[in-house]
Amino acid sequence: MPHAKILLPAQCRAARGLINWSQGELADRAGVSRSTVKDFETERHTLHHSTERLLIDAIEAAGVILIMADEAGPGVRFKRSF
Repeated sequence: MPHAKILLPAQCRAARGLINWSQGELADRAGVSRSTVKDFETERHTLHHSTERLLIDAIEAAGVILIMADEAGPGVRFKRSF
C-alpha cells in the first residue's frame, strides 16, 4: 500500500507553535537535522516517509494531534485541554 503523506508544512509550523518549540528543538526530538525541518516547512523539499514519521512521532509525543483535512481544512490541536 502506498504511503499517504499526512503532515503538511503548515501543520508542522502550527504544531511547533502550540508546544513552543523551535525548528531546532523539533529536529533534536525527532532525530533529524534542523535544515530538514526548515526546508520542509518552507516547502523547499518534501519529506521521505521515514523522516515524516519521525516528525509526527515527536509532535504526537509532545501532546499534539494532527487533524486530517476535511471541509474545514487540516489542523492541529492538543490531545487534552490544559
